[in-house]
Amino acid sequence: MTLAQDIQPQTAPRTGGAERIIAYFKERMILGEMKVGERLPPERELAQHLGVGRPLLREVIRSLSMLGLLDVRQGSGTYVGRADLGVLSDFFTFCLSQEQDILDDVMQSRIAIEVQAIRLACARANERDLARIGQWLARLIETLDDPDAGGAADFAFHQAMVKASHSRSLITLYGALSELLRRSHVERRRTTYDRREVVGDLVEAHREVFLSIVAKDADAAEARLREHFAIGDELRRRSLIETYRKGTGPG
Repeated sequence: MTLAQDIQPQTAPRTGGAERIIAYFKERMILGEMKVGERLPPERELAQHLGVGRPLLREVIRSLSMLGLLDVRQGSGTYVGRADLGVLSDFFTFCLSQEQDILDDVMQSRIAIEVQAIRLACARANERDLARIGQWLARLIETLDDPDAGGAADFAFHQAMVKASHSRSLITLYGALSELLRRSHVERRRTTYDRREVVGDLVEAHREVFLSIVAKDADAAEARLREHFAIGDELRRRSLIETYRKGTGPG
């Protein structure tokens, strides 16, 4: 059934007009009835079908087009677009940034994504994926004395690992958290870069994670990754203790 064939008069449900329009697009995208590149029905028919005014419909369509979900072409019509992950990531970052102590919560989400991603990477990673992860490991080692570049390389290593899972869902979710995760990596490096024994442990942990993926050993890879996260938790704990001992804690 095409989108045009789907347009039938209906009784408007008891929801706001904008919510009804968004629900219409969301449901059809989930069901696969709206495919990228497909042209939407004429505005008049769509507005009548949804029981909303054309000005409101245009406003919602304009908002969805800003996210890349719809593609408005002057003189041609409106088409189903492909969402811009960068825009969605920015929006997601804005929403999360309004929450208190969000980085700890984001860290838990990161663990959940990476643990599954690394298991998939052990089965799906190709030579190009392994080369990319290895390159970021090398870059991580080269930038031990540079918190900003080192933190960025650390993040890129983990991002490359997630991409090696070839799971579009995990990659999309990780991408939505990317800005917060990148900042987290840099901030951690700034608190630990001058402690060589700590940095050395982190380098070895990354190396073991990489070698486990190369060996295609999912159980070992997950274990090494969890050990790596445990090291990070210990570093944050030590940093918090030292901060309060110096009298620079909150309050």
